[in-house]
Amino acid sequence: MIVEAANRTTELTKRTKRIGFFVAFVGFVVLCPAPARAALTAGPRLAAVYDSILAARFDEAQTRMNAACPPAPAEACQALGVVSLWWQIVVNPESRALDRRLTDAAAAAIAAGTAWTAREPRRAEAWFYLAGAYAPLVQWRVFRGQRLAAAREGKKIKDALEQALRLDSSLDDAYFGLGMYHYYAAVAPVYARMLRWLLLLPGGDRAAGLREMLRARDRGELLRGEADFQLHLVYLWYEQQPRRARDLLEGLDRRYPSNPLFLQRIAEIDDVYFHDARASAAIYRALLARATSGTVHAPAVAETRARLGLAEQLIAIDARDEAIEQAQIVIDRNPGEPIGARARAEALLRAARARSPRKIFDFFCTLCLTLPDNRP
Repeated sequence: MIVEAANRTTELTKRTKRIGFFVAFVGFVVLCPAPARAALTAGPRLAAVYDSILAARFDEAQTRMNAACPPAPAEACQALGVVSLWWQIVVNPESRALDRRLTDAAAAAIAAGTAWTAREPRRAEAWFYLAGAYAPLVQWRVFRGQRLAAAREGKKIKDALEQALRLDSSLDDAYFGLGMYHYYAAVAPVYARMLRWLLLLPGGDRAAGLREMLRARDRGELLRGEADFQLHLVYLWYEQQPRRARDLLEGLDRRYPSNPLFLQRIAEIDDVYFHDARASAAIYRALLARATSGTVHAPAVAETRARLGLAEQLIAIDARDEAIEQAQIVIDRNPGEPIGARARAEALLRAARARSPRKIFDFFCTLCLTLPDNRP
């Protein structure tokens, strides 16, 4: 059991750090409208787009983008389009179906943003959205193992955000990206610090970085959603505050219940950080209920994830018959997504049967049938 728990801890760490690892090199720029004084054009309309993205309502986000640009700059919606593609990958990270679309969309958005800064070099929002066009691409590069390119492009994000703030210091949202850079540059592992040195990237400041992130979260008009998601990783990995991380995820789930990722992460934290299999199972049941009712994004995929997670926790609390049932449902359906679902279900089925009362009963029945009949 100890080995199983260790394996689950290792796997969760790998899964979460693959998604968030890019911040060891760069800060994350959040494409939310800043307060009115920062004069991001059509800010409220773009805010509605970003809320739809966080809610995993991607078709709705596209509809709102079409209505927002114009009057919002076309470059802003191009950047938000890349963010939307990235979040679609985040909620289904095993799939590579959207990889090419993301890289193509990012290249187009970066080219458009670069041209905009050339036309209007004194316009802060032009630099802000240029940084925003790079950010999802950098995250994707690190997630797919292209860390050198991610570091190089991450410096471009930092430079663009600094220029935006030089032109308009009231762009509070931009402080979040810089804060993430400063924080993770300070806590990055040795090889990441060496990479930073080779690329002539400036050093970090853990305390200052966290202050900048919190400033952006508190003062950004609609930054809380993305900021909370990124900050939950900070509190989980480096600040040793898993309860605070869980609270942030609960807030996200209340605001965006159609995004299955937040509830899934809560269940994982209950398992790995609080070692509470019953609480984790309860969260997976809640996710399963939403998925089967069709109220979350990609309900079939969310249902499979919920059944797999539930089966694992049921094994931990020795509710093996139900664990077998959940695993068998996945095996019978043989879903194409998430990738590897059937293989994981088969492994869980073997684990559940290893000490299940039914298996012991079957064993003794078989033994009885094979013994010689010595009755008189």
